Amino acid sequence: MRFSPRGRVMALALATTSLIAATAHAADAWPNHVIKFVVPFTAGGANDLVARAGAEAVSKRIGQPVVIENRPGAGGIVGADYVAKSKPDGYTFLVGAVGTVTNGLIRSKMPYAPDDLVPVGLIAVSPSVIVASPSVPVNNVKELIEYSKKQGGVPFATAGSGSTPHFVEEMLKEKGAVLTVVPYKSGSESITAVIGNQVVATSEASIVVLPQIKAGKLKALGATWDKRMPAAPNIATTAEQGLPEVRIGHWAGIFAPKGTDPAIIKKLNAELSAGMQSPDIRERLIQNGIEPAGGSVESFVAFIKSERERLGRIAKNANMSAD
Repeated sequence: MRFSPRGRVMALALATTSLIAATAHAADAWPNHVIKFVVPFTAGGANDLVARAGAEAVSKRIGQPVVIENRPGAGGIVGADYVAKSKPDGYTFLVGAVGTVTNGLIRSKMPYAPDDLVPVGLIAVSPSVIVASPSVPVNNVKELIEYSKKQGGVPFATAGSGSTPHFVEEMLKEKGAVLTVVPYKSGSESITAVIGNQVVATSEASIVVLPQIKAGKLKALGATWDKRMPAAPNIATTAEQGLPEVRIGHWAGIFAPKGTDPAIIKKLNAELSAGMQSPDIRERLIQNGIEPAGGSVESFVAFIKSERERLGRIAKNANMSAD
């Protein structure tokens, strides 16, 4: 069948209208069954706890179960790869962390491309707190830097190559600290090493270290996020100590497989942002030193882009590698 110019315009307009209507219908129909949040770490850690709070917040608003599936391994790559290769139907999402950005910066081979995971929304941020044993004669981050110089170098524990503590260590070295990296398999092992005086200091998520700080087993030297934590208002930020470049958080955010309907992404973002403002969830997270986030899809995309550029520079200058 051949159309006149006027007929072709009308046919194109009809097709466009149908496509828009179909997309809107898909978002309206979503979700109609269980949604899965994949956590690329073991249960009980900071990322897992925040993921569960986010899942609860979303589930209450959409009226469908949101279940957590833990798929740990390779610094978060196993779970991320699973989601990147999942069907983009709006029912499988990744609760990614800093490694979602940094793994591609420190590994020569990755099983998926960076744009295979699409940012949806930021759930929450747990500041990284730089801590030392109470026996170490320092009380803030600048004193730790000076102490490391006088000692000719001190051991600093990390949770492995490319981990958040590793980036904190490299940021401190850029400020003149003389540190030797001692890699452990997890943040909990690093904390145990500091408490046992096997290393001088480390940096870990607030939810991990605050109980030990309150128990007197660790000494807080500084928090590495934008503002003080309501759960520990006496811990000064690194920015307040004149070190604004020493900045990183244990954040958790939702990512979708590439090809997921943008309307579904936008809807999930809206439900997440609203849900994270519920009083019970906010209180539960804040008392553990975690700041509920939310925000638009665009703001999360901008955050990921900024972190990739900022941390990429550090990784390159430090020749960081996890290969």
